Amino acid sequence: MTLSVVFKSRDQIPGVTAYQVWSYQVSGTGAELPKDQLVALGLPIDIDVRDPGEFPTITALAGTFAQDDPSGTRQYVGRTVTTPGNAVISFVAPATDSACETLLVKAASGQPWVTVPFTTPGSTPSLVQTLPAPRRGAAVFTGRPLSDFRGTLPYASEVVGVYQPLTGWLGALSTMRAIERAGGHPPLGPESFSDANAAKLEDSALAEVAGRFDAVPGSVTPVGVVNLFRQYFFEFDTFLGTPAGHLWLSPGGTVELVETSTRRTLVERTAEQSQETSRQVEESLSSQDDVADAVKESNANDTKLGVSATGGVNAPVYHAEASANFSTDNTVNKSSEETHKRSRSQSAKVSSQIKRNFKTTFKTVTETTDTSSRRYVVQNTTANLVNYELRRKMRKVGVQIQHIGSRLCWQVYLDDPGTPLGLGELVHVVPAPDVTDVKKPDPPAVPQSKVVDFTGPFPILKYPGTKDGPDAENADFVFLEGPPHDPPIGPDEPKGLMSYDRAHHIIAEAPFTAGPPAPGYTLVAVGVKSAQSGGKPCKFVAQECDILDPAQGRFKVIAKYLNVGDMNSIDLTFTLTWDPPQSGQDPAQTQYLADLATYEQEVGRVRREAYANAVRDRLKLVSNLRPRSADDLRSEERHTVYRQLITKITPLFADPHFNAEMLGQTFDVDEMLYFVAPDYWKPQASGGLDGNALSRYPVPTPPWAPHPPAAGDCWVDQIPGETVSGWYTRTAKSPDPEPQPTPAAAAQSAAAAAPCDPHPEWRLDYLITEETLPAPMGSSLGWRIQIDGDERRNEFLNAAWVKAVLPVRPGHELQAVNWLDSTVEGHAALGLPYPYNPLLDPPEYQNKTVGQVLTLVATKLAATNSDVAQTIASEKVFQTGFDPLAGGFQPGKPYQIFDQWVEVLPTDQIVAVPVSYDPKTGQQL
Repeated sequence: MTLSVVFKSRDQIPGVTAYQVWSYQVSGTGAELPKDQLVALGLPIDIDVRDPGEFPTITALAGTFAQDDPSGTRQYVGRTVTTPGNAVISFVAPATDSACETLLVKAASGQPWVTVPFTTPGSTPSLVQTLPAPRRGAAVFTGRPLSDFRGTLPYASEVVGVYQPLTGWLGALSTMRAIERAGGHPPLGPESFSDANAAKLEDSALAEVAGRFDAVPGSVTPVGVVNLFRQYFFEFDTFLGTPAGHLWLSPGGTVELVETSTRRTLVERTAEQSQETSRQVEESLSSQDDVADAVKESNANDTKLGVSATGGVNAPVYHAEASANFSTDNTVNKSSEETHKRSRSQSAKVSSQIKRNFKTTFKTVTETTDTSSRRYVVQNTTANLVNYELRRKMRKVGVQIQHIGSRLCWQVYLDDPGTPLGLGELVHVVPAPDVTDVKKPDPPAVPQSKVVDFTGPFPILKYPGTKDGPDAENADFVFLEGPPHDPPIGPDEPKGLMSYDRAHHIIAEAPFTAGPPAPGYTLVAVGVKSAQSGGKPCKFVAQECDILDPAQGRFKVIAKYLNVGDMNSIDLTFTLTWDPPQSGQDPAQTQYLADLATYEQEVGRVRREAYANAVRDRLKLVSNLRPRSADDLRSEERHTVYRQLITKITPLFADPHFNAEMLGQTFDVDEMLYFVAPDYWKPQASGGLDGNALSRYPVPTPPWAPHPPAAGDCWVDQIPGETVSGWYTRTAKSPDPEPQPTPAAAAQSAAAAAPCDPHPEWRLDYLITEETLPAPMGSSLGWRIQIDGDERRNEFLNAAWVKAVLPVRPGHELQAVNWLDSTVEGHAALGLPYPYNPLLDPPEYQNKTVGQVLTLVATKLAATNSDVAQTIASEKVFQTGFDPLAGGFQPGKPYQIFDQWVEVLPTDQIVAVPVSYDPKTGQQL
């Protein structure tokens, strides 16, 4: 008879989910399986079979063993036969099932294994058979089954919603706005939507408008439904994740392990003498270590969500496509699918960000150091090398979503919603630049006229062409009226003197050159002060003193009477009058102006450097300003939207105060939500940017820039501005012009003027430095940026319009529909047949008009939202805790949990796990 092997069972291990007890029945005759015979199954070596000694409390493992084949390809799990002809082989292996080729071996005690043929159900005897077996490879631990956590209470929750417009009603406010913006249609007034012909669109103008907006029906309808959902977060079990490090110790070795866990969290602590401690914590999305907190922050920062205050908190609301189907069950179903897709992808995204955020650094040191990090001393007291894997502890968090209610809503479009909102302006005082190190030149003294003495020799020379010169000392000579020759020698014949006896003649004139007393002075008057000859006074009377070159001090003296003295020369002392240089000709003043220009250039350099540093400092301050609370920002936006809404509908009221009160009683203003339209829908001026374009927050005017620029000046790369309250921007030109010359340089050379680019390209740029944080969204678009706002606020400030959605107060749905019909929106298209869909709509909608079906919907919602049992159902989870959802997702039903998944999150905790490796294969044992 041949031995047979049958897979018997796979049993759970209490408290363990990754492994199970696998059992196989081996049967044969008493001769084939005698008592005390060793029998085992030969399994592939890569099946993770655990040592039976790890599970001493499992009775099925008593007497079993596990050992590897020396060949390295098989492992044997078996037992000693206690009952002849029968043995049950059990072992612990991964819970995931598979199939593999299996051997059956026998051996007497102390003898080698012998492979024997055997059968399995439906097979013939063979040495190798395929049997159900554990999956090959290490076990994958997914944690305990979800059923083990039944009743666990949620530790956090988050409310979300999906808004869906209901088409079919042609609202007056939205339609008139669309006609005004689009043009091409005759204007329609509120009365056109309220007369008798409006219900069935019998008015041709209304019919034309309705036909135009058939392609975008959700844009002109005044009503919609918002379905609210609540996300619950449950704390499940923890497990060890992938290795984050490795540590080995030699026999007798000791290692001090310093664990430094790093999170990207900024904590500021300020201790005062009063011993009060204030703690401020700034966290970015990636610093969140909990998926609930990360989802809340992601919702707060998502600009594609509407926001509504539900139960005192801001609830994000997704916008779904418009629906022509009014069935509340169908809208809940579609909204639940939309919520599943968005919430699941969002949860996966923030979970991935959290996983990437954690970083752990390990350092091994050989001496004790003073550190605030956690330290562990690991010692190997064995005689073997010990290996440790440092594995991160992981959390398993469950998420469920429940529908908690449906609300009828009124929707209105409002243009330029951010215009009324004010912005905070940064107060930043910059000290004046220090120019004390730059020496300013002293201006030269104002030049005055100068009278100076000058001495020069008047030579005694015989008159050319005459017979006798002077022949005796102290002879007197007088001026000769005519020339000594007749006719004259030439036109330039000098003047002459003659003695009293007319026998002797000398030259009567002599040139002199006196240097100016200072550069630039000119000679204006010459007078003879005294005369000497041979050191003794002598007679000399001048006929005239002619100035030949005022700048050089050259002049000529013509004598009228003189005494020749010692007949060599007469030393004349003159009194010279010099006038100061004319304006622009004074070298001292010219040098002063040049020195002053150099001084101004250096001062300009210092001021520009100080200005650049001030801009850098202010950029850093602007970049690091903490944003205001998201709840406060949303409340301000909601307040602004509601104010504009009241302003828009006030002209429609006979009594504005009464109708405003009516509005507040019918609609839940505090839970109003709004969807922001991108700024690219704003109409832009044609022609693009030019040099006169101003950015939202221009750089302040530099002190040296002309303001305003002179007519005809080339463009200057600075824009006049005031206190900068947002991110710096500037109107830039590409390619940039050449550097502008200083006024002094331009005055010196007209050629130094910078040429203008004849074909510039303009854009609005923003400034950054190596110390600033990334600029906010919209900086490259020239957006209006609020420095203490968040991304949602900046998008709101620059939005083309918002869609304001006001939920109707529970129980007032029918009253709201009637009020909108009679007062604000009219009843255009409400008399048309409702497009009944037998697959989606209840039977009572058949053969009804749009208005009649809307009344049925309002009546049903009023009854449902007023039912306290539904309110209790929406709060059930907080009482009964977690209840596993079969399949993970079910189409949404009102007030039921319809979606469920599990997220795995890392922690900052590390666990050292001892491991061992096969020295031949390198595989972990």
